[in-house]
Amino acid sequence: MKARYQFRFYPTDQQQQSLRSLFGCVRVVWNDALAICKQSDKLPSNNDLQKLVITQAKKTVERSWLSEVSNIPLQQSVADLGVAYKNFFDSLKGKRKGKKLGSPKFKKKTNQQTARFRIGGFSIKGNKIYLAKIGNISPIWTRELPSAPSSVTVIKDCANRYFVSFVVEVEPVNIDSEALASLRASAKNQSIGIDLGIKTFAVMSSGEKAESPDYSKLDRKIRQLQKKLARQPKDLKRKDRTRIQIAKLHNKIADTRKDFLQKISTKVVSENQTIILEDLNVSGMVKNRKLARVISLQGWREFRTLCEAKSHKFGRVFHVISRWEPTSQVCSECGYK
Repeated sequence: MKARYQFRFYPTDQQQQSLRSLFGCVRVVWNDALAICKQSDKLPSNNDLQKLVITQAKKTVERSWLSEVSNIPLQQSVADLGVAYKNFFDSLKGKRKGKKLGSPKFKKKTNQQTARFRIGGFSIKGNKIYLAKIGNISPIWTRELPSAPSSVTVIKDCANRYFVSFVVEVEPVNIDSEALASLRASAKNQSIGIDLGIKTFAVMSSGEKAESPDYSKLDRKIRQLQKKLARQPKDLKRKDRTRIQIAKLHNKIADTRKDFLQKISTKVVSENQTIILEDLNVSGMVKNRKLARVISLQGWREFRTLCEAKSHKFGRVFHVISRWEPTSQVCSECGYK
């Protein structure tokens, strides 16, 4: 089973310049390959695209600077485009579960930037990671990697924060009968039902309530800055500074929400043997213009995903009931509706 481990790091000024060049080259290769795919009647193979947008492009004056960065992330960018098209076609044919995917889009300079290194383009030496043509970087290690990573992705988000993300193999948790019995005995309650809301994030069947953090001040500041950003003329440094301010506020909300959801999901799973949630139609609820912004800030889907994953890990039972189930109209003793 594969898992992803992500750590933050702080590059030097020289490394920031090298990473900026790398992200630009990866973005250009993706956009050039996507432009060729959109103009072609038949989707070219990855090998043909790599010859066109990397090998032959390096020989031209306009793209000669592609030789200044490692070739591995450039090849991986073309491979990722092929995966994106495969997922898009599988979604159209109904082979892929979940929401319908759109076709791949061109990458922008102001969005999140990524570059992926396969084996051969990176190596781990002690507490440092060597990246080809970048040098040694020192992540802030918050936990140990369970196995040797198969790839490393360097990420720069919209607020100019840098991360390294590892893909590693993790052994599935096998719980024997004795360990499962002890885990069940550790639960304080046999079962619990959770009703998610806006003003109060979660109301438990036990009578407990969980209040979500107040995002209103940060959200109000974001809306003010977004109006300011819309009024500022293009190609202005102040416009870029405003964009980074908005990204930092978004990150602050996301980090606060993630911390809250991790803590409440751990508490719910550790104290209850059976957890029951309602299957909410979030995509339909956000069509309400008055409540869309507030609903999007809550993170109901992320809470459900965390509860489900932690229930599987700790031997709990997780159920999702239909949104049409008349739970509040059925008598708890005789079952009369």
